[in-house]
Amino acid sequence: MGYKKLVEQKIKEFSIKEFISNNLKHVGLSDSKLQMTPLGEKIVVSAARPGLIVGRKGQTIKKLTGQLKKKFNLENPQIEISEVENPNLDAKIVAERIANSLERFGSARFKAIGHRVLSDVMGAGALGIEVLVSGKVPSARARRWRFYQGYLKKSGNIAVTEVQTAYAAAQLKTGTVGIQVRIMPPIELPDKMRILSEEEIESNNQQEKEAEKGNKKDKKKPAKKKSHKKKAPVKEENKEAEKIENKEEVKKEESKEKEDKK
Repeated sequence: MGYKKLVEQKIKEFSIKEFISNNLKHVGLSDSKLQMTPLGEKIVVSAARPGLIVGRKGQTIKKLTGQLKKKFNLENPQIEISEVENPNLDAKIVAERIANSLERFGSARFKAIGHRVLSDVMGAGALGIEVLVSGKVPSARARRWRFYQGYLKKSGNIAVTEVQTAYAAAQLKTGTVGIQVRIMPPIELPDKMRILSEEEIESNNQQEKEAEKGNKKDKKKPAKKKSHKKKAPVKEENKEAEKIENKEEVKKEESKEKEDKK
């Protein structure tokens, strides 16, 4: 695949993803991916409430399939829906939930909404969460509010690869309110330390000793050096022995003849 085709494919994937997120609101949308198959294009949609995407008698998903086919010139688009196991650990779903709550209840109850989200996410097993709400909340002057709980990495490889970050926007009467959510899922950190008890230390030492004994037994003995001297073939040795025997017999016969003449 050439460079231009690759760029066009990525732009197409991004535009399809943006179109789906704009059309599927209030369904707990997490992510959407485009996959090319021999039968056509396959679009995998992950959401917290897949029933709302399907709709009554499949009307919503049929409508969305037709729109994707016309707008993006897809041959045979197929939409596959997968349910998110734990929505409280998905940053995109949490950000969308905060935006929907602000649009429904207004900016007066933004603190209650923020603290409730913190308790739900930490109750689901997350190590930490941070929510930033910026805009004209609650007064006419714009400012930023920060809700924070738990432990959250801000730098390093864990912050880049493991911490989930999502953005959302709520349209209020006073204007647009931006929402940023960072969630650190329940993972084992590389810098986590644990103090071992005496029993655990003794068991570890015994295991190391047994492993050393096993390694010593498995070591092979040094191989004996092979001698480079060539052995005489067996046939030649047999011939020499026969010659010696014949000579001895001849000598015996000669000695007998001499005695008989005497």
